[in-house]
Parts: sequence; C-alpha cells; structure tokens
Amino acid sequence: MPRFSFLRLAAWAVALVVGAIYGAAGTISHAYRVFGFPVGLILAMVAAGAVIIAVRALTADRWAALATGLGAMIVSLVLSGTGAGGSVIVPQSILGIVWTLWLPLVTTFVVAWPERIDRGRAVGVAD
Repeated sequence: MPRFSFLRLAAWAVALVVGAIYGAAGTISHAYRVFGFPVGLILAMVAAGAVIIAVRALTADRWAALATGLGAMIVSLVLSGTGAGGSVIVPQSILGIVWTLWLPLVTTFVVAWPERIDRGRAVGVAD
C-alpha cells in the first residue's frame, strides 16, 4: 500500500474538483433530448464514467477515483435541490433518477475493481 504524501493529497483534491466539474456538467445537461432521445443523459453518463475510470487507470489509486466520484455526487446532490426561486435542475423523472443512481453505481464499480496484477513481478516473487 502506498504511503501518505502531500502529493497524493493534492491529487485527491484535483480529482475531487475534476469530478465536481463533470458532475455539474452532467447534472445540467442530462435532461437534453433530441427528438425524444436522451442525448444529454447518455453523454453525461459516458463522460462521468470515463473520467472516473481514467482517474483510476492513470493514478492506480482507488482513493483518487473515489474522490472523483464523490465530487460528481456532491455537486449533483447540491444542484438537485430546489433553488431559491423554486427552480429544479433535476426533476423527478426517469432521466433524473437514472442520473442520480448512475454516479454512485459507476463510482462503486470502478473503486471496487481489483488491482492489475503484474505478471512479471508475480513470477519473480514465486521463484
């Protein structure tokens, strides 16, 4: 297990901000439809999933992927409430429910995914 360092803490903070940006973009655009087809939801789901997977793959750190997912979930939760003027960004519709459930599901899946096994190192240890 890697040791704690301020560089890792900074990476988690950056991952949290990146997740917040993607969460805000997805929350705002998820209701966009073209001829009834939920283009915004599909693009938001792909983008949010891709950024969480990319952070996990590039950093090889579960905590960074978790920070990315948490950033997206927190912003989505904040923007899902009723605004001061009574406006709602995420209405209680099937699109809103799918978007709300997608973020924790993809985050859980990516964080729980097992680590990659380096075959060369595993063989060297066995010898």
